[in-house]
Amino acid sequence: MTITLNHAIVTAADNDEAARFFASVMGLPYTGPHPHARHFVPIKVNDALTLDFLTVAYPQGHHLAFDVDALTFDSIVERLDAREIPYGDQPAHPDNGRVDHAHPLGGRGLYFSDSSGNLYELIAP
Repeated sequence: MTITLNHAIVTAADNDEAARFFASVMGLPYTGPHPHARHFVPIKVNDALTLDFLTVAYPQGHHLAFDVDALTFDSIVERLDAREIPYGDQPAHPDNGRVDHAHPLGGRGLYFSDSSGNLYELIAP
């Protein structure tokens, strides 16, 4: 049996804000709240994975890592720079403005976070 992750819940102080932020940085479509479960704002990452953003009183923050191709990585860095969104080369320093060019899981890596404390990691060849 093959196991794949279908969806994950990403907690946030404001699910709509967090979903819009993530979609805009990653270059993904924002489609609004789920039509049948309006407490979720889904962002379809790819054919196999959707992130469902959920508003909670005290979001804990998650670490979500994504493998991306080199062109996508460069496009995301351009969007981060254009929006003056901090990013960094270490999970403990996601705001130092540097890209890791010797990421242990790939060629390049970076981290950025949202206002609810979710830490996003990008890994590219």
